[in-house]
Formats: sequence, C-alpha cells, structure tokens
Amino acid sequence: MSHHIPDPNKSVNLTIDGIQVTVPEGTKILEAARKANVSIPTLCDHPDLCRRAVCRICVVECDGKGKLLAACANDVWEGVSIVTNNNRITNIRKTIIELLLANHPQECLTCPRNTDCKLQSLAQVYGIRETVFRHEAMNRQSVSGNNALVRDMDKCVKCGRCVEACQTIQTVRAINSSHRSVNYRITTAYNQSLEDSPCVSCGQCQTVCPVGAIYEHDQSAEAWAAINKSDCRTAVQFGKTLCAELDSALGLPAGTASAGKAVTALKRLGFDRVYDAQFTTDLAAAELSHELQNRVKNNGKPLPIISCCSQSAVKFIVNFYPDLVANLSPCRSPWEIFGSLVKEEKTTAISIEPCISNKKRPGQPSDNEPDLTLTVKELARMFRLAGIDFAALPESPFDSVKAGHGEAAADLKAIKCLAVNGLGKARTILDSIRKGECDAVLVEIRSCPLSCL
Repeated sequence: MSHHIPDPNKSVNLTIDGIQVTVPEGTKILEAARKANVSIPTLCDHPDLCRRAVCRICVVECDGKGKLLAACANDVWEGVSIVTNNNRITNIRKTIIELLLANHPQECLTCPRNTDCKLQSLAQVYGIRETVFRHEAMNRQSVSGNNALVRDMDKCVKCGRCVEACQTIQTVRAINSSHRSVNYRITTAYNQSLEDSPCVSCGQCQTVCPVGAIYEHDQSAEAWAAINKSDCRTAVQFGKTLCAELDSALGLPAGTASAGKAVTALKRLGFDRVYDAQFTTDLAAAELSHELQNRVKNNGKPLPIISCCSQSAVKFIVNFYPDLVANLSPCRSPWEIFGSLVKEEKTTAISIEPCISNKKRPGQPSDNEPDLTLTVKELARMFRLAGIDFAALPESPFDSVKAGHGEAAADLKAIKCLAVNGLGKARTILDSIRKGECDAVLVEIRSCPLSCL
C-alpha cells in the first residue's frame, strides 16, 4: 500500500484508448477518462460519495499487462497506457451484470424505477436479453417503509451508496451493512422497520440508490382520485424553484419548464386552483420575522431560533438534539400555511414539494396541513399519463389567494443569520448552539445537501 500523497499542482501524462491526456496527480482513472470524453460504465460510483470499487463494472487494463483495475478507485500515473474497452473487458462487464440480474427480481415493467434504473440501462447497453446464469426462484422479502419511503431490498445491488448517504453525509445512521459474503445485506439495526429506526425520511438514500431498492412512497393515485371527485374542488401549490427539477424528471432540455407552463399543465390535469408557493413562503417569512423580533426584544424564549425547511430536519433535532427542541421555530411552514388557507375554501389541498419528508402519514389529521404531498417525480408521472406535451404548452397565470392576514416581514438586517445545507453539516451548528458558542439569532436548517446528491 502506497503512502504517497499526490501533489495536485503536478501534472501526469497518460493515454486512454490512444488519446493523450494530461491531468493533475491524484486524478482517478475514471475522472481522467471523462476528461478525454471516454465513457466508462459504473454502478456504485457517485460524484458526491467516496469511491468504494464495489461493483467492479468500471474495470480497465493498464500497460497491456492484463491486470484489471477499478477505474473509480485507482489513480493514474505517469506514462500509463489505459484500455477501457476491448473484447475481454466487455465480456467481464457483461458477466458482472448477468450475475446481478440472476439475483434480481425480473419486474422491470412494474418497478417504480423503470427506465430510470442504472442496472436496467447497463443491461440495455451491453445487449443482455438473457443470462447464462440460472435465475433462482426468490423467497421475496416483504416490502416495507414509512409514509415517505418504501424499501424493496430484494432489488438491492449492495453498492453501499445509501449507507454512506445516511451514515456519512446525513449522519442519521438509520441504515448500515451487515453479515458477509453471500449473506451480506443492507439493513436497519436489528432489521427493524424504518418507523422504529432513527430514520428522519430525508430521502437521500433513495436519491442515490441506482435501482429500485429504495424509492418514494407514490401518492399520485390518491391525487387522481381527488381530482376525479365530482363533489370536491382541488387546489395545488407549485413553486417556481421546482421548474428545473421538473425539466429533469420529464427529460426535457434545461429551461423548457416554466411556472406559467406548469400552471397550464396542472389545470389540464384537472386542478381547479393552482397557487404560487411564493405566496405562502412570504407569509411564513413574515411570521418568522415577527417571532424573531419579539424574542430579541423580550429575551424570553431561547435563541437562536432554529427554522427547518422540512419535517425531516425537525425530526432530526427531536431525535438527536432533544435539548434544543425549545429553540425550534413555532411558526408555520409554507406547507402548513397553504393547507390552512385552502381548507377555508373546503378544498382538497395538494402541495408539490421538493422534499419527501413532508408527505402525510395515512390517516393523519390534516386540519393545518395539505391533504396530500407529491414530489416533482410523482407530478411528472401524472403529466406523462395525461399525455401532456409540456414543451408546447402556453403560459398561464397563478390563481390569486384570498387571505385577509399576513404582514410585511420585519427589518432584520442587523441580525446575524446562518443557513446550513445537509443534516451532517447541521450537527456542527447544533453542537455550537448546545455549547453556547453560536452568536447567530436565526439558524435555518435545510435537510438536503447543497449538491442534492
């Protein structure tokens, strides 16, 4: 094992499939290949996670010696000649994929990740229609989950992405690996349910999962049922900031989706009212500003106020920092404000949210909450089902909200505020609050890391 520390200021010259490449010392083979516009397939690699070299699909040959190296986990070196694709490498990759498929449920058409599955894509690229390995009958594990997430671990390819996202990035540590060899598996502690685990439903595990082992609890069927009720009006809240995510979910060029087109599409789905999420966001900011101003002036309740963008951040504090629960903002979130406003109109309220943690628990009281919460991916599936050509839609305005309350936000320019992305990074701020070392009076915690994994 080498203890050499790479010098990023030093350049390394190499060839990849005959292409001359110069990269900084310490660059992984996979990264160097991408710089040369050479595609190396991979299943376990993710740009925001460490290199585990688990799947071995990215193996390459170096210097014609026949030795195979994992491109995601090995650095380049001066003068090396790398071959990323030949008959031997192709057969090895096909064998790895066939072995994975031999122990994988053959349910692609009914899987929530159909057409968005890395294993399925790799099988298509390598032309795998059948496998030489016998597909054994599987004793299916029960599909489990909570109101936000669903786990189907028979589909797990054991890449370890979800474990790192939960353990290292979010530091929730609800899931981990257990056992060895053929019994190796990804599971919760003592194989308990997500409801009984420390899981806060931040959703980062399903974001990084390359297959359908962990996915969001789809409530689009309930949304369709609400829309088709003849004796019920339906209202939906949509934010302009979700347009880029909608482009990605629909496979459209960046900038195709706009707020105006989203309004038109939602009306064509059957929603009676489409409201701008910015309105409730402004109301929530006003409530928070006045609460903060009162605390600063009166010195009664603890500071700093901790404002959370989602229910997962709130649950994170309740689970891991119960002594700071009093610091949580008592103000309503935009999600809750929308629910309370629309309920005044006796309308079924559906909110489109970027975070799955705001999904409602079935049977949960909904006096001050939307009746349903959908993610952008669920909304995109509804658009596809309705046959809506998003690119050709005209623009439409949002409906106006009748609200007789809400004041302008107080002037808080002189007040120190902090915002942190990701629960792992939030620990640093929360620890400083616990020690009395944080001089901010407002801390905003956003569950998702800035890079959105």
